[in-house]
Amino acid sequence: MLQLREITKYFADRAIFSGIDWHIRPSDRIGLCGENGAGKSTLLKMLAGLVDSDGGTLQIAKGTTFGYLPQDGLEHSGRSLFDEVHSALEELRKMEVEMRLLEENLSGDHTDAEMEHYAELQQLFEERGGYRMESEVGRVLTGLGFSTDDFSKPCEHFSGGWQMRIALAKLLLQRPNLLLLDEPTNHLDLPARDWLEDYLLAYPYAVVLVSHDRFFLDKVVTRIVEIWNGDLTEYPGNYSKYIVARDERVAALKAAKQQQDEEIVRTESFINRFRYQANKASQVQSRVKQLEKIERISLPPERKKIAFSFPAPPKGGRMAMELLGASQHYGELKVLQKVDVQVEQGERVALVGPNGAGKSTLMRLLAGVEAPIGGERKEGHNLHLAYFAQDQAAELTATRDVYEELSADSPVAMVPKLRNILGAFLFSGDDIEKKVKVLSGGERNRLALAKLLLRPANLLLLDEPTNHLDLQSKQVLLDALKGYQGTIVFVSHDRYFVDQLATRVLEVGGGKVESYLGNYEDFLCAKERLGDSSHSSVRVEQQVEKSDDEQPLDKEARRQAHAARKEQQRREKKLQKQLTEVEQLIEQLEEQVAELEQVMADPDLYQDQERWRQVSGEHIELKERLESAYQEWETLQESV
Repeated sequence: MLQLREITKYFADRAIFSGIDWHIRPSDRIGLCGENGAGKSTLLKMLAGLVDSDGGTLQIAKGTTFGYLPQDGLEHSGRSLFDEVHSALEELRKMEVEMRLLEENLSGDHTDAEMEHYAELQQLFEERGGYRMESEVGRVLTGLGFSTDDFSKPCEHFSGGWQMRIALAKLLLQRPNLLLLDEPTNHLDLPARDWLEDYLLAYPYAVVLVSHDRFFLDKVVTRIVEIWNGDLTEYPGNYSKYIVARDERVAALKAAKQQQDEEIVRTESFINRFRYQANKASQVQSRVKQLEKIERISLPPERKKIAFSFPAPPKGGRMAMELLGASQHYGELKVLQKVDVQVEQGERVALVGPNGAGKSTLMRLLAGVEAPIGGERKEGHNLHLAYFAQDQAAELTATRDVYEELSADSPVAMVPKLRNILGAFLFSGDDIEKKVKVLSGGERNRLALAKLLLRPANLLLLDEPTNHLDLQSKQVLLDALKGYQGTIVFVSHDRYFVDQLATRVLEVGGGKVESYLGNYEDFLCAKERLGDSSHSSVRVEQQVEKSDDEQPLDKEARRQAHAARKEQQRREKKLQKQLTEVEQLIEQLEEQVAELEQVMADPDLYQDQERWRQVSGEHIELKERLESAYQEWETLQESV
């Protein structure tokens, strides 16, 4: 379908791509991964024909059509939403007009050729879904979160995130042979992401995408292409399989490089030792040539393992926060109607629901930023809350640099960790000296979140904390929140993040708030058992066969399911701890073996037979212990 041969691309004197070869097949589902600045977006633009390469050839199969969705910057105006999206089917609309004209002409005298042309046109129109045009436009718009009331609204009334949804809808309806998506989930809520996952899984052509949503990558792609150091490396499977395979590949490369380095040291040692001995000249020359032929193994850079922890939260009461009969209206719009919300100490509560359902309104009520027009807000004993709003970046001081802004309100105990925290939020090197006023919107958001997390609090209210973070930074934040001992209420459209963190889900919508124990997957299971699929196109990894007399999941059953999940998490944590201990033991044993082999490499050792036997015995014992540790590690890996 499409093939890249020896493609090169430079930005100034930096090689983004150094002679890459790559082949995209007609039904591929490919995820592009790599560090920020590695060239993922550049590669998508090159495939879309928006950026030229500096060398090499791009071979495209005849009839290939391209569809490209950038991260942002698209705007639509001048037409209603429905008409704008319907315009993506311009070719089908032209065919329809031609068919109508032919039908009028065929009412009188007509030739066989005219009849044949009409029949061919009608068949092609039907094959391309022409008779389902309007229903398909409605299906895609509804799937991406637009209501039927939105269909007649002018496009200019929609904000930036909704503008990108309009662009995505048009692209999906055009059904190109090669779909190129740069962060397609950036502006989608969880129900819309669920719908897009299903749509792409059923998409009949090739898809290449960049995403910082781990769950989305795991569901949609079947191949990962990693961009590093100007080259591409392919891994079969989804993102989770790629993480494991990449670590195994790097470990194998390290072992091979260590072996190669040892061989080089031995060869150089022989050359240096016998360089000036005439009877060894031929052997020395042979080893010199041997050295020159060695293709040196280069290792990918170690990924920085940055981590930070929250300051210990102040002790609070059993109940962190309550809303009793709370209502919030904006004119005629009744967002919340007499809702009761209790948040207990230590909970991790996720708010879910489509955009506009009232999640951010509920967060503002909990934070005390807005007072409910009815009902009551009650704070728990000794409450210290920290609130991250979606527009939190507006609170930053424009004249400070990044480091000054973060350190301005930092407790003294956290000052040594500030650079690590900035690194976790993608600020490194000279970035920390940038003035806040020159930061992009995404950089400001990340800095605001980093700053907020420094404040000692026993209740964190986080509205979209994962926006603008890459996969590694999300994991850093997730690990920090998992280790946090206080209470968390959060909104996130990252399914993996919600599944890993939430212990309870509050569904917001229709003026009500419904509570479900467990994470998002548990929530979807409960919704399906209750026979309600209104939240999303409910899909569960392992469908449970229902008997005819199966009753809806009651509170006790949900509680039991939650307890079982917690027990599973405890077992996994214990296994992970054992795995870490075995890995540390393997590392220690490998170091001891390496030290002993260095001793054994000394020719003088073999002059002392007793010493040689002792060292040899220690070496055998260490190798046996190492082999046993490897076996234990493999057993634990299979159990994790």
